[in-house]
Amino acid sequence: MKVLNQLLENVQFELVNGTVDQTVDALIFDSRKAVNGTVFFAIAGFSVNGHQFVSQAYSQGCRIFVIQENIELPGDATVIKVSGTSSALGMMACNYYENPSRKLKLIGITGTNGKTTTTTLLYNLFMDLGYKAGLISTVVNKIGKDIIPSTHTTPNAVELNLLLDRMVKEGCEYCFMEVSSHAVHQNRIAGLKYQVGVFTNITHDHLDYHNTFAEYIRVKKAFFDGLEKDAFALVNSDDKNGLVMMQNTKASKQTFALKTPADFKGKVIENALSGLVMTINNTEVYSRLVGDFNAYNLLAVFGVSSLLGMDELEALRVISNLESVEGRFQYLRSSTGITAIIDYAHTPDALENVLKTIAGIRKGTEEVITVVGCGGDRDKSKRPKMASIAADLSSKVILTSDNPRTEDPNTILIDMEAGLDENQQQKTLTIQDRKQGIKTAISLAKTGDILLIAGKGHEKYQEIMGVRHDFDDLKITEELFNQLKK
Repeated sequence: MKVLNQLLENVQFELVNGTVDQTVDALIFDSRKAVNGTVFFAIAGFSVNGHQFVSQAYSQGCRIFVIQENIELPGDATVIKVSGTSSALGMMACNYYENPSRKLKLIGITGTNGKTTTTTLLYNLFMDLGYKAGLISTVVNKIGKDIIPSTHTTPNAVELNLLLDRMVKEGCEYCFMEVSSHAVHQNRIAGLKYQVGVFTNITHDHLDYHNTFAEYIRVKKAFFDGLEKDAFALVNSDDKNGLVMMQNTKASKQTFALKTPADFKGKVIENALSGLVMTINNTEVYSRLVGDFNAYNLLAVFGVSSLLGMDELEALRVISNLESVEGRFQYLRSSTGITAIIDYAHTPDALENVLKTIAGIRKGTEEVITVVGCGGDRDKSKRPKMASIAADLSSKVILTSDNPRTEDPNTILIDMEAGLDENQQQKTLTIQDRKQGIKTAISLAKTGDILLIAGKGHEKYQEIMGVRHDFDDLKITEELFNQLKK
């Protein structure tokens, strides 16, 4: 229980009606949860405007409202007007939980690709170094070794501050957190203090939400614009937008790269299915991870650990033992000598990176068979590009269903097929049923061939018409491999 006036600290607001000297039990933006003692935030969202539900919240007993549009309410309601309700929610959530992000070191990783891997590797590194850490990621949230279910890349502002508060109370010194562009744009991270902000890369994604690539970049950059003077901004300077991210930041600017001069410089010496050999700041390191994209992830991990004061040689020793993150270039072999790689690659750039990595480690005689789809209700413009990339860099391609969500799977597949020229069409099959697509790919493969099953990675479900059905690419591939005769 808090006093409303305390929650408004550092929030620019106009008190339209009522008093701020009253107690608050909870902050909500779902009118169905509105009762006496709650503060209802009328969020003008992407598809729903919360101002439409103010009267419903009032009828259920709520008497404190934060709005950004003019709304008339009975005289017994306290009405607080702000320029942006989502930002106010973030700031007030921080205040409600007494600013937990300032009581530990919070590290935020943003970018199109590599967020989950980099975040998880950092969490594992610091836990292995003997520190208690928290993790907020697409795959899972953790407080120390305790697992907290994950529903979004970045939780809403209230859940996020509650999670950070629990981490503080349970003794976490660090928290490593994915920061999505949606979270920045929706102000879910408003009011949080980051010790380090990391930029991995930026490529074609989420244009269904951000509309233009320029807007997508602007939103990512806003994360770095908000870093405080005593923070670090660590960016991939091989990505031309890396330096853009740092243009207006007050934080100390640091870079990592494989191709250009940088504060944390790497070079890949050997890249094989068994792992990477690379140098990091002139020290040779072996890693179980595979591919140039993971070399960048490892550089970011080392950079963060160094900026946070870790012993560099000890950090490199632990880094060399870190394992791949679930659903990110996970591989298994059949008894007949077929290798399957399960990867979350769901953007054109990620798919290209994975396929180029496979091209770099194959001996030259193996065929690469790719199974790939695209999600429904998402950026449609990447569908033909992903099909074309798959066909360019594979011996055979099977286009199949991913998470169609509320779209017709056939419509998605038609959009993908539109990206194929006549030659690409000759080596492409379209099989809507994903399990059948994987089974067909295995039947086409011979000893030594490499299968890439892309798009879903760690996910354990397939979402069809709003219903999530059990579906695990790795488990299904294992089952199908076990049916093969030696």
